[in-house]
Amino acid sequence: MERLLSPSSSSAIKSNLSYDDAQIYQKKLTEAGADVRIRVQEAPAEQAQDLRLASIEFTGRGGEYFGIWIVNILLTIVTLGIYSAWATVRNNQYFYGNTRLDDSSFQYLANPITILKGRLIALAVLVAYVALANLYIEAAVVFGVAFIFVTPWIMTRSLRFTAINSAYRNIRFDFQGKYGEAFMVAFVWPILNLLCLTLLTPLVLKKTHAFLANGSRYGTTPFELTASTKVYYLLFGKALLMIAGFAVAAFLASRSGMPVLAAVIAGVGYLTLFGFFMAGITNLFLNSTQLADHSFESELKPAQMVWIYLSNSLLVVLTLGLFTPWAKVRMARYRASCTSMVISGDLNHFVAAEQTRTSALGQELGDAFDVEFAAV
Repeated sequence: MERLLSPSSSSAIKSNLSYDDAQIYQKKLTEAGADVRIRVQEAPAEQAQDLRLASIEFTGRGGEYFGIWIVNILLTIVTLGIYSAWATVRNNQYFYGNTRLDDSSFQYLANPITILKGRLIALAVLVAYVALANLYIEAAVVFGVAFIFVTPWIMTRSLRFTAINSAYRNIRFDFQGKYGEAFMVAFVWPILNLLCLTLLTPLVLKKTHAFLANGSRYGTTPFELTASTKVYYLLFGKALLMIAGFAVAAFLASRSGMPVLAAVIAGVGYLTLFGFFMAGITNLFLNSTQLADHSFESELKPAQMVWIYLSNSLLVVLTLGLFTPWAKVRMARYRASCTSMVISGDLNHFVAAEQTRTSALGQELGDAFDVEFAAV
């Protein structure tokens, strides 16, 4: 506060008050005839310097991962699929362990036996469905209707299993998304989108991202999606303008008697749009996600994403699949190199949530029935 009684005075008579307390104090002095004003103090320079950018780094190598990848495939074939649970754990442990943030690696802690049990149960359910559906058409209908209501449970169970078995600095992640939210994201919003002729697509994507981000935890601390619906519509609006531009160019080339040029324009347009969404959706999600006072930055480039995807696909085909490990490592390295965390202070203040274990049934049912659910 400044200027007590005399307009020429600029001395502070009270400091370190909250804004509400300052207003009360100002009112009392004003009623006493003093000329008092509130001055908001700027944060000390030291606090502003607490923010720092920590890059995410992927240190894996294609040749190193090839050994894990080929052994996983051979043992899975030899054991008629039983080893696939161990293959999943080894694969995730490699990628988690080689992903570093602020000089610490991530950890994947799932038990292969738990995953195997989940897969056996999923297989039994699938066999029962096929058998009953061939004998009784009514059973197929009942299974289909039941699966609609089971799917949201599978989604939340799968996300929670993956989260709880993921850790950073010995603090586990968690997922607390609700069944109702999963049901809305899986069925209600997509159906409404179709009824509205897909005009709700940006909103549906925003609801999906909110379900994933707001339901996630690091220890006991929740993540939060801060993006507005407007941002999602702007992203899709840009995509529509790109589609319109390439469509007009291809049409004019075709009408001018240049079908080859029209085909080239259409191909370039498709790849441009593909890269735009691959990079744009990931950037939007990560740049809008916060963890307490910490935030994230993602700077994926559409052209680079398309180049890596196309060149990886070509090399995988030419090598009859043997380039796959290098392709996965290459994409993981690029994604990591474009992702950073804006850290306020440090990451040591988080308190780990109770290390609750959960069954792998939800995740493995999702695999068996080909139910995929991802943010980006």
